[in-house]
Amino acid sequence: MKRLLPLFILTIGTLLQVDAQPLNKASYETMIETAEELVDLKDYYNALDWYEKAFEEREDKALIPIIAKMNYELRDYGRAERWYTRLLRRAEDTEYPEERYYLARSLKMQGKYDEAILAFQEYLLLTDDPDMKKMVENELTGCEMAQVLPENPQGVTIESAGRDVNSPTSEYSPTMSPDGNTLYFAALEERREVTIIKDAGDDFYAKIYQSAKDDDEWDKPDALDEKINRPGFHSVNPSLSPDGRRMYFNRVQLQGNKPGETKIYWSEYGDGGWLSANEVEGVNGDYLALHPTVGELFGKEVLFFVSNMEGGHGNYDIYYATYEGAGKYSDPVNLGETINSIGNEYSPHYHDGTLYFSSDGHPGLGGYDIFYSVWDGSSWSQPKNMGKSFNSSVDDMYFRLDESGYNGYFTSNRPEGRSLKSKTCCDDIYSFNIAQLYADLVVGVFSEEKKPILGATVKLVKMVNDTPGETDAKTQEKGNRFDYGLELEAPYKVVATAEGYYPDSVGLNTVGLKESKTFEHRFFLKAKPVPPAEPEFDTITIEEAIVLENILYEFDSDRILPEAESDLEVVKGLMEQYPDMRIELSAHTDYRGDDDYNQRLSQSRAESARRWLIRNGISRSRIEAVGYGETKWQTVSARAATMNPFLTEGEVLTPEYIDALPTKEEQEVAHLLNRRTEFKIIEGPTSITIKRTELRKKPTTKSSNDRRSLPVMPQQDTIKVSEMSSLYGKSLKQVPIMDFAERKVALGKVKKGETREFDYTFTNRGTVPLQISIITACECTTTDYSTEPVAPGETGKIHILFDSSEKDYEEIIDVTVMLENVDAEGIPIIENLEYSFDIEK
Repeated sequence: MKRLLPLFILTIGTLLQVDAQPLNKASYETMIETAEELVDLKDYYNALDWYEKAFEEREDKALIPIIAKMNYELRDYGRAERWYTRLLRRAEDTEYPEERYYLARSLKMQGKYDEAILAFQEYLLLTDDPDMKKMVENELTGCEMAQVLPENPQGVTIESAGRDVNSPTSEYSPTMSPDGNTLYFAALEERREVTIIKDAGDDFYAKIYQSAKDDDEWDKPDALDEKINRPGFHSVNPSLSPDGRRMYFNRVQLQGNKPGETKIYWSEYGDGGWLSANEVEGVNGDYLALHPTVGELFGKEVLFFVSNMEGGHGNYDIYYATYEGAGKYSDPVNLGETINSIGNEYSPHYHDGTLYFSSDGHPGLGGYDIFYSVWDGSSWSQPKNMGKSFNSSVDDMYFRLDESGYNGYFTSNRPEGRSLKSKTCCDDIYSFNIAQLYADLVVGVFSEEKKPILGATVKLVKMVNDTPGETDAKTQEKGNRFDYGLELEAPYKVVATAEGYYPDSVGLNTVGLKESKTFEHRFFLKAKPVPPAEPEFDTITIEEAIVLENILYEFDSDRILPEAESDLEVVKGLMEQYPDMRIELSAHTDYRGDDDYNQRLSQSRAESARRWLIRNGISRSRIEAVGYGETKWQTVSARAATMNPFLTEGEVLTPEYIDALPTKEEQEVAHLLNRRTEFKIIEGPTSITIKRTELRKKPTTKSSNDRRSLPVMPQQDTIKVSEMSSLYGKSLKQVPIMDFAERKVALGKVKKGETREFDYTFTNRGTVPLQISIITACECTTTDYSTEPVAPGETGKIHILFDSSEKDYEEIIDVTVMLENVDAEGIPIIENLEYSFDIEK
């Protein structure tokens, strides 16, 4: 599910229209045939036009996913969302997995992050592809990151390069002369309207242009002569050597609208202009070589470039080749998996020991985001997202800095640009400036127990002669971090408030700053006393099922929400109080969806709750996790009837009963009651006493489907931490982070008595060495692992030998990895893994 082509080719392909439409009204079959031929040529605009005409003619449902995908490829994400929604509105929950993925992407590219998160989670339930799972985890991390990152840190201003440079069609790959007075970029020859290709002689090729600066404005650009823009080729992706004397660029031949020969060329500046270009030796091959840019590694000049050559980590990776003189380069070297993801990396740019590039395979805010990585002389640092100063919810690429490091250009198809078709179809060039002296403020709001407070409000008050003046108030529902830009030479007062806590304030000022500064302050608010409630007690007897009212799940998800932890804490406390007690922890679904699917989902939910208890110190042997799917309907209790007057005590919430309820809202309440988690004592004490209020639904103003209630990782932690790790939701400073390629392994059918072997592989993404203390699992599992420390960035493996001799049925086996390392609270770090199998009778 990767992007079909490098962006510069996709842009060309989507802006060419072929004058090949039949004059007379075509039949439905002819419309489809014409559309398919245009798709083969990557001429999506015309293909979409014919598909839509065919749909108007017959309203064939099979065309809906095709039309939706065409809109997606043309970067019209609003129309893509509408077509995908139309397709999925009446579809079964397990239908159209690929289309659900592209719906999620369309939502994300419009900045609809809450909706995108839910759509990505639905897709995760339907795919077994490990690469797609990893991509979607990155997408979810990017969406969550977009919800908490500051809009635009102080000190960065961004402007369009102007109407003389930016046309309604696309411009891309800007690069500057060393003196900053000449801008080079690539665009189509005809940049004002969709090009109509009437015959092979038309000049519709992309060319490299230059524009001179006049009073801080760019003049109308001129195309370079045929020494650079060779007839019959698309000339694109220019970049200059640091001294401005060499230009590197691509020449591309298309076969139809598909890339054929794509090579890197270079030209020297002389005699008042650019000389004839020569092919770069040592870099080009039987693959696409794109986006050349000069840099330095190991004290030598190198050429960074992008390629889809075999042996990479994704579709398009970044490589480098060392300059050997006279236009010759050494064999290309892949930059490695730190930089290159399973997605695409494009448009590298090297400046003063830092590599900037765009990627859709690292967690980002949109499609392609701009990242940077620092070279320490031997390795690259983990890429960092450049945030909302430069990245939007769509595609941001071709980041370029001038010699000073404070000015530059990049391209984006963000909605405020000029576009020929949809608001986000086409790329514009933007300039940016980074202030050399600025001040900003980062505020965190915590309880006295150092836990994040969600829903707090922070007010930034500018003081004028000790009197409050302009006030900027922000309420953060999704996290506890607040970012502000500050004016220079000004005093401020910062006030933090939160419901149920006493307010607090602090003063600061920017008077006399001689260098840029980020002020940081953490508020630790004191909780207001809560009147104690009158204790009420219930007696729970053996085999009596007790509903855990706070363990609710998002629709089609097994994710444990933070609200559930209060109930799980109660169960944990009871099991610690009664050490001989064994319980059944069961999960139930509503009747919507396939029976087998509901069974698997409920089992997964029960396993999720059990994992939480195991992770918090309860032995696995004391918990039976059972998923009943939709086989056991809930009986309406007196309490449920009191809270929901439309229900009658004693009624069983069968499908027939629910369907007969008069409103959707009432039906959803009934579904929610069926979609429950319960526990019951199966061994140990015959009865226990518990406070009646402990397991009741906690009052909240947030929906259980609202991701604002989910824990927010600290903004500086860009590593995705699994929920199966005890580090989930905790500080990641000075700890090892075990990043597993796969935590859940499905062995499938296994014959009784057969043994299976496999490895869990991991990378230490943390900042300190990790050391495994012990690994525990069932008696059927033999583990082999090294207790030697694994340094940051290094990999390790855990070998598993499974013996099925004593197994008679399918089962999920938990593997618990305990480290010598401890977290910030001094608690040993625990990583949970699992594997499953089904005994073949």
